[in-house]
Amino acid sequence: MALTIEPLDAPLGARITGIDLAEPVGQDNFDKLHRAWLDHQVLVFPGQDLTEDDQIRFSRMWGDLPVRDRYDTRNERDTRDKSIMLVSNIRENGEPIGSLPDGEMMFHSDGAYDAAPYRYTLLYAVELPSTGGNTLFADMYGAYDTLPADLKKRLAGCHAKHGYYGGTVQKDQPIGPYSGDAIHPLFVKHEETGRTAIYISRLITTRIMELEEAESDEVLETLFDHCEQPSLVYEHVWSLGDFVMWDNRCLNHARTDFPATDRRLLRRTVVQGVSPQAATVPEAA
Repeated sequence: MALTIEPLDAPLGARITGIDLAEPVGQDNFDKLHRAWLDHQVLVFPGQDLTEDDQIRFSRMWGDLPVRDRYDTRNERDTRDKSIMLVSNIRENGEPIGSLPDGEMMFHSDGAYDAAPYRYTLLYAVELPSTGGNTLFADMYGAYDTLPADLKKRLAGCHAKHGYYGGTVQKDQPIGPYSGDAIHPLFVKHEETGRTAIYISRLITTRIMELEEAESDEVLETLFDHCEQPSLVYEHVWSLGDFVMWDNRCLNHARTDFPATDRRLLRRTVVQGVSPQAATVPEAA
């Protein structure tokens, strides 16, 4: 069967069939997937059967896989590669076997609190709850394109601070140790497509640096609501064997709630990115 790329009936995303990611991916198919990723931001591969080694091999085709800090003390320390995160609520001896175990998770972009955030995230469904635990994807290109002109002008050249406590799924309920913080442009230029995206998220962004605190809080709430409107969001309802990969440079993602009594296990890899660069905002000229 030939590789097939089918746009989803959604604001973004494409369904990919006709390829087995457990087998080596040739250059021709890699080039087609790369183009599809740039065009659609989220790629969904249903019905895959992937070992940890398969996922690592495919992920490394897209760039370097960072080693997660404090790996030897993490619950995932027995996985095949130090870049793997197990997103799971499963517990053994009362302790989660992975990370981000429970409940709804606010919109965020992976690694935004680092100087060089993650470029890509790749997630594979191993065990799923009976309902919920869906992943929401928000189009940050579309968020910028539909932002009122007065806000574009007002915020041109601004920077946002991003900070995160490890394992936190709700900003007002920090869980783990402080993972760090970083300051990035509020409007960023995707280094491959050249398109402009808004680079903030409800979970991780804490401040617009050029604004007074009260004004910053007000503007951020306006931006969060704008970026999360349903017309910009695709909700992925997982099936076993789904492999989903997305571009953190132009997307935020979130998780819906699911029953605490159900098991959920997804295996995550990420690809290292570069420091986001500021976009030129014509409206400010």
